[in-house]
Amino acid sequence: MAQGRWRIFLSQISWVERLFGILLLVALTGLPRRFGPAVFLFIWALVYCVGAFALLRRGITLARQQIWWLRKRLIVAYIFIAVVPVALLGIFTEMGAYTLASQVGAFLLSSEVDRKIEVLRQSAKTLAHVPPASRPEALRRAGVLYRERFPGSCMVVRERGGIVHVWPESVATEPPPSEHGETEGLLLKDGEYHLWAHAIGDGVDVTVVVPVTRAFLLALAPGLGDIRLRVPLSRRADTPPVRIHAPVPGEPTVNGSVIAAQANPLDLEITWGIQMPLRIWHQPGRLSEAFLGTQTRMSSVYSMVFNQPGNRVENSLLVQLGAFVIVFFIVESFALWIGVNLTRTITGAVDNLYEGTQRVMRGDLAHRIDVTGDDQLAELSRSFNRMTENLGRLIEGEKERQRLRAELEIAREVQSQLHPKPLAGLGSLRLDCVCEAARMVSGDYYDYQKIGDTQLALAIGDVAGKGISAALLMATLQSSMRSQLRQWTEAIKAGHEDSISASRLIANLNQQVYASTSPEKFATFFFSLYDEATSTLTYVNAGHLPPILIREGRATTLDTNGMVVGAFPFARYNESRLDLRGGDMLVLYTDGITEPENEYGEDFGEQRLRDLLIANADRDGGEITSAVVEAVRRWTAFPEELQDDMTILVLRKL
Repeated sequence: MAQGRWRIFLSQISWVERLFGILLLVALTGLPRRFGPAVFLFIWALVYCVGAFALLRRGITLARQQIWWLRKRLIVAYIFIAVVPVALLGIFTEMGAYTLASQVGAFLLSSEVDRKIEVLRQSAKTLAHVPPASRPEALRRAGVLYRERFPGSCMVVRERGGIVHVWPESVATEPPPSEHGETEGLLLKDGEYHLWAHAIGDGVDVTVVVPVTRAFLLALAPGLGDIRLRVPLSRRADTPPVRIHAPVPGEPTVNGSVIAAQANPLDLEITWGIQMPLRIWHQPGRLSEAFLGTQTRMSSVYSMVFNQPGNRVENSLLVQLGAFVIVFFIVESFALWIGVNLTRTITGAVDNLYEGTQRVMRGDLAHRIDVTGDDQLAELSRSFNRMTENLGRLIEGEKERQRLRAELEIAREVQSQLHPKPLAGLGSLRLDCVCEAARMVSGDYYDYQKIGDTQLALAIGDVAGKGISAALLMATLQSSMRSQLRQWTEAIKAGHEDSISASRLIANLNQQVYASTSPEKFATFFFSLYDEATSTLTYVNAGHLPPILIREGRATTLDTNGMVVGAFPFARYNESRLDLRGGDMLVLYTDGITEPENEYGEDFGEQRLRDLLIANADRDGGEITSAVVEAVRRWTAFPEELQDDMTILVLRKL
């Protein structure tokens, strides 16, 4: 038992997995270390490569096994058709929202910084164009405004002749180097960041400097998040150490984190910003760069954009966006529900069909699939039920056919026993015969029987129809004829009769067949008595094909002197006589010899039979019968299948 399980386990392991196991075992033994580091690394690299390939093969095999079931195959298809695109759409939407929030945050910072710089520039230009006598008062008034708006700011006015005005007066601030032209923006002064504007007028230049503190940066976009100013990494090698200006009096105190809490799992953190040119106070000709960035969340950016107080348009857009999201999820949920139901109907129908086919393979033809709905899958299930029902009927029919075939085989065996025993002839008369049935049983009848030492009774007939009914009527004819012959023989021995009357025998036979069969049943019949002493053939032809007499190379036919047997109870029959001479040949046959058709619908015909008999008249009787049967078979369109029963008797007088 254990050996069998071990063999099954080994049979399920592929050659790649076996190679991986061998390589791993070799690597773990430490043997490759003896051949040097290169061999050791090569073996382990080979282990990883073969292991990855084996894992890939095993994964593909497992995937194929899993998706063999239609339900799992449809699930995988839906994942690629619906889930993956929706997931990609969600990721794209999230990344788009992230990128948009980053750009909007950067735009808010840059626009606010530009606005403040523009204020400084306008103030500096205004002071530069104030008349000299009014400059001290203008400087003082501007300082009062800047004290509230820009805490820690200072202004320096340098006039021609070296006169310098400073606000506030308590701050010892020197004017910038004279090489600075008109400029504004971000300034590096004493290792700290500042915003400044430098304007030049007629004999005067004005400098406005605002320290960049943490409170100043956070005030650029309140509620946005943490805003910082740094020197980019690429410029730190040639830029002196820089820091944010220390807090100045009058500014609000900022403690702790200013980044909003995460609103939901999709509320990603954003670290983004803009690059700004940075001028250096003591190096007028030098221009560096600084990075003004923010650390915030997507929800903070969109809150600043959409939650503006009193902005009805933005609020309306936000409501529309929320409604769209809700409708989207409702439609998606409804589509998912429909897809699941459709999938269940498909997979349910396929599972039922699979179970049905398995039941049919096991021989359960009574199994039927429960059909629900009125679609193509339901029609497929109905077709399966009809197919199994028809298959059951076919099998039952085949069983019935097998039974009938067996019964026909038995009937054929019985009929073969009814045929007369082989008889070479009587005296100088030789007899040869052939009977081939178109089906398993034949409706042709032939018989011969010796009566005493000098007489021979000969009969041939053709029952209307084929198959079992014709064979039964043939058996009736044989039984009746032999019974009458026996009665005649006994009557002759007892002295009640002088001889057998062929006409009376056929008349009695006609009465019996008519009385014991249905009206549509009848048979053609030829009965004859041959007397060896007189070489005389006495016969009655009851509607049968006239026998052919071959004498001295010519063919003649015997006459017909009666009606068919079993059709009419009042039929009368006459006798005819034929004196046979030495060398005569008499051929008795049924319509299966002359009526078969070729592919053009032409009968073999009596004339071809006559010509064939004349051409073979000098041959033995058995050879003649074989030649006739072979010629008829070659004539028909399908030689392997007889169109009718063929029976032929050849009598030759020596």
